[in-house]
Amino acid sequence: MNQTKRVAVVVGARGVIGSNLVRHLQSSGDWDVVGVSRRGGDDGPRLRHISVDLLDAEDARRKLSPLTDVTHIFYAAYQDRPTWTELVPPNVAMLVNAVSAIEAVSPGLEHVSLMQGYKVYGAHLGPFKTPARESDPPHMPPEFNVDQQQFLETRQHGKAWTWSAIRPSVVCGFALGNPMNLALVIAVYATLCKKLGVPFRFPGAPGAYTSLIEMTDAGLLAEATVWAATTPECANQAFNINNGDLFRWNDMWPRIASYFELATAPALPMSLDVVMADKEPVWDAIVAENGLAETPYSDVSSWAFGDFVFAWDYDVMADGSKARRLGFHRFVDTEAMFVDIFDDLRKRKIIP
Repeated sequence: MNQTKRVAVVVGARGVIGSNLVRHLQSSGDWDVVGVSRRGGDDGPRLRHISVDLLDAEDARRKLSPLTDVTHIFYAAYQDRPTWTELVPPNVAMLVNAVSAIEAVSPGLEHVSLMQGYKVYGAHLGPFKTPARESDPPHMPPEFNVDQQQFLETRQHGKAWTWSAIRPSVVCGFALGNPMNLALVIAVYATLCKKLGVPFRFPGAPGAYTSLIEMTDAGLLAEATVWAATTPECANQAFNINNGDLFRWNDMWPRIASYFELATAPALPMSLDVVMADKEPVWDAIVAENGLAETPYSDVSSWAFGDFVFAWDYDVMADGSKARRLGFHRFVDTEAMFVDIFDDLRKRKIIP
């Protein structure tokens, strides 16, 4: 790693991916970090936050124009919408506005890292070719991940900076108030089961209980993202990043139940978004009885995302060997990852 000053802008700094990336960059000691998000955040050692509405090109230009020494953009922002088609305009616009504003004032820009996912392969649409590889052809649009990458490829022509596209599976780590947080879904679901005296049932589609799936630890993802952004051989390429192991929920679910000291029962398909809609009073009682951090139910209940993942009644996996061939060898045991996250949630007094 060269010793010149590196300045990272993490766009989407408050999400599961962005917040873990910020922590990783801070811990390395080699970076000054600027976190960009709608909500802003607390500044820290070599870290400052900027609140920006990236859907507003003028606000992005005005707020980001002082960032004249940026070397790396790590883009992990996301705006949810009801349909796949509606996802495209806001998510492409935010990337365009962020890159345009920073590139215009930072002549030393070296790299733009784009966070994607298995949606590139159509994983959200139904059974797809597995293990998915970075060279697989795109599926029928709309797909904002593909449009974002095409923007970077076109924008980079003739420029000194390079890009990379990082494709994780379901990302697990700590962050509150995030719409895509599977580990928190599981932990809060288990906590409510214990409070209500009911067994811990897998709530997803029957086929999802026996299909192969993999996860991506947020810490591993942060390391891989920075590795790809600072390794010349990785320039202008996409990489699948996953823990390196596969599992089935019918094996993992009893192990998670054991952690929470819960009995299991046969799987029962149900929408968590529906059955958990009236559980806010129960959650508030759990928080009060156990002296937990006063976390609003809305900040811990990513139920719709849980329903989304637990509905995958087909294998969800991608080939991660390309990153290994170029030198990234980090591995995370997924069961140990879940335990570490649950332990962390207890330490933070989010769950009892």
